[in-house]
Amino acid sequence: MIEVHSNPGGGAQGGGNDELGRIPLFAGLAPAERAAIARQCRWRRFAAGEQIIDRQSESRDVFFVVSGRVRVIIYSVAGREVTLDDLLAGDFFGELAAIDGNPRSASVMALEETRLAVVGGSTFLDLVLGRPALALAVMARMVGIIRNSTDRIMDLSTLGANNRVHGELLRLARLGDGGEGPPVIRPIPVHSDLASRVSTTRETVARVLNDLARRDIVRRERDALVIVDAARLHKMVEDVRGD
Repeated sequence: MIEVHSNPGGGAQGGGNDELGRIPLFAGLAPAERAAIARQCRWRRFAAGEQIIDRQSESRDVFFVVSGRVRVIIYSVAGREVTLDDLLAGDFFGELAAIDGNPRSASVMALEETRLAVVGGSTFLDLVLGRPALALAVMARMVGIIRNSTDRIMDLSTLGANNRVHGELLRLARLGDGGEGPPVIRPIPVHSDLASRVSTTRETVARVLNDLARRDIVRRERDALVIVDAARLHKMVEDVRGD
């Protein structure tokens, strides 16, 4: 991890309000407000595979992803990795510990070279409490986390492993849907990553993807997975779920 301290002018060395403007939470603020926040940030760069947060640590910092991609994970007692979410540029994490003062609920690692703006937990609370629009945005994000967790609990309770893979492909397809043509998941999902997301094995994921390809529901390309028949895949999940 490389840490670059912010400079008073918010220039290229330490980042600035132009970079914070790419964070949706801050996009609606006036440039002068973003510049003031930027001066309170520490700017860090993490290499791919480097850990950013350790679960159960006592830190309270909040992290804003300026560029790159990170993964939120937890580990079972046996050491099995469970992926909770991947966060992209514009996302933020660490707010739970800042709000409730408890230890971190998950670990976070960089999936590729990642640049982060970091503020202390007390600074984050001051920013949110002093700006109702930011408070509402943080609440909306937490609602999204709760809804997503509810969906995942339902899937784990009602769907078999094969259908959990189907459901996760649909979720990833929605994230990458450009609006024209069939949905595309890019880059092509790694079997172990999919297995970690839906609590199954790499072998199961490989078998399911091969079956979907044979049935012309998905198509592998060099760097992407095309969902050729999203409606059929959706029906396969909903028929089992019973919605």
